[in-house]
Amino acid sequence: MATMGQREKLLEGAKRCLSERGYAHTTARDIVAASDGANLGSIGYHYGSTQGLLNAAMLSAIEEWGDAVGAALATGGGDEYGDPLVSYWRRTLSTLETHRATWLASIEAMIQSEHSPELRGQIADGMQQGRSGLAAMLTGREEEGLDDGTVRSVGSVAMALMSGVMIQWLIDPARAPSAEQVAAGIRALAVIG
Repeated sequence: MATMGQREKLLEGAKRCLSERGYAHTTARDIVAASDGANLGSIGYHYGSTQGLLNAAMLSAIEEWGDAVGAALATGGGDEYGDPLVSYWRRTLSTLETHRATWLASIEAMIQSEHSPELRGQIADGMQQGRSGLAAMLTGREEEGLDDGTVRSVGSVAMALMSGVMIQWLIDPARAPSAEQVAAGIRALAVIG
């Protein structure tokens, strides 16, 4: 296995700090301490600043999380009740167990992006990729073949629902909706129009 250089050590250490301390509470010294032998001066050399490193770590963590969530959701099909919508929401909610810190850090990064146009642009690009991926998965079509209207409607609504439900679970899991309740709510909303 190849040895990690300073850049990779810093990135991994920053991701560890994001998970353990959060974006706003991570310092350059924290990152160095978690970076298995990296030095403080190498942050500026490789990333320009601590914020640059934290932004890169956040985007890397979100990408890894997105891949894992996508894989969990793509395992598709119905569950023991034969309801694909309930199954989808069960798989979505299960990602909280394995990726809770990344869900929290991504929310924190969105808040931090108010002060960093670069981070905001990177998150916006990631959200667009997420909308497109969700729309493809939910429609059963190839991402490249989706029209903008489908991405902006199906993908955006799916992302809004996912984010809203996950925030409820992060803040108040005892009163957050179950997969069955989310599916029932979606179906109830669909008949209102």
